[in-house]
Amino acid sequence: MAEPGAAEHYVDGYAELLAEVSVTGRRPTRAALDQRRALGERAAHDGLSLRALVRQHLEATRSAWPDAPGAADGVLSAVAQAVDAFAEGYERAQRQAVRQEEAARREFIDDLLYGRSDLGRLAERAERFGLLLSHAHAVAVARGPEAYDDTAPVTRRVETALISRFGDRRILLATKSGLLICVAPGDQPEVLTHFAKLTHAATDGSRVAIGRPQPGAGGVVHSYEEALSTLDLADRLTLDEPVVRAADLLVYPVLTRDRQAMADLVLSALGPLRNARGGAEPLLRTLEVYFESGCTAAEAARRLALSVRALTYRLERIHQLTGADPPDPMHRYTLQTAVIGARLLGWPEQEI
Repeated sequence: MAEPGAAEHYVDGYAELLAEVSVTGRRPTRAALDQRRALGERAAHDGLSLRALVRQHLEATRSAWPDAPGAADGVLSAVAQAVDAFAEGYERAQRQAVRQEEAARREFIDDLLYGRSDLGRLAERAERFGLLLSHAHAVAVARGPEAYDDTAPVTRRVETALISRFGDRRILLATKSGLLICVAPGDQPEVLTHFAKLTHAATDGSRVAIGRPQPGAGGVVHSYEEALSTLDLADRLTLDEPVVRAADLLVYPVLTRDRQAMADLVLSALGPLRNARGGAEPLLRTLEVYFESGCTAAEAARRLALSVRALTYRLERIHQLTGADPPDPMHRYTLQTAVIGARLLGWPEQEI
């Protein structure tokens, strides 16, 4: 970083350039303009403000202003070219710095979410981006109708709103594989709740999954993976909720931990539904909505746009085919677990 008052060093050769133009009437040479660009780049790298540097050039112009009549036009043209070249070099260095910063940030995010880096080194780099990995963190993942990237309007809108409300919090917003990701301290659930609200409001049909807070340097990747799994689980279960939390769906991974046992249950309890006219799916959907409605026939019929009589017929047909009576508490748990298993395993669309 250059010291205060050092801007004068970046106008070296400028007065001589003006003097030569004043005497000869010729435009600045390419070499002279290249020198101005190089000095502009160096000034940017040294951290000087462009405003102060332009002011220094104007002061040097006033000091070197020619006395010869008719030289003013040529000198003004040279001033414009020299300052423009200087600013071009300065801006080029700034763009390069921004690209390097973006590359470093992207590399950090990849390492953070995939856990590929040494955890100690990762924790050191995290502080640069506002995270303290010694604390617990939770991750929210949003998937919209269209893929998110760092320059998407939705990404900028959500980021601006989060910073406006939680500017003093340690929050990281990023995109990965078309998803919008928010990392927040584990003891501040309101951040991810607001992120989910903002994202859903900014898009049409987005869904947000929130992982549980996880401790330590590897906590972010664990919460991120849990959020991804929850997002996939919500799709397979055809849940309607726009925001799903891993903590609320913990029972489902348990149910599918023994995949073969779950497949056996699905085929045993629900397999006969494939013999129904129209296949298993309509009756499977009937069971799903019936259980979601608290086994209330009138409510289930309303959700399915059926009459109560038609719904009752379907339940009786399920009883005939499977031998299990949905309203019967003794059979209900088996059927409901089998329905959940069918959704998790993709049955009957997929063979299991």
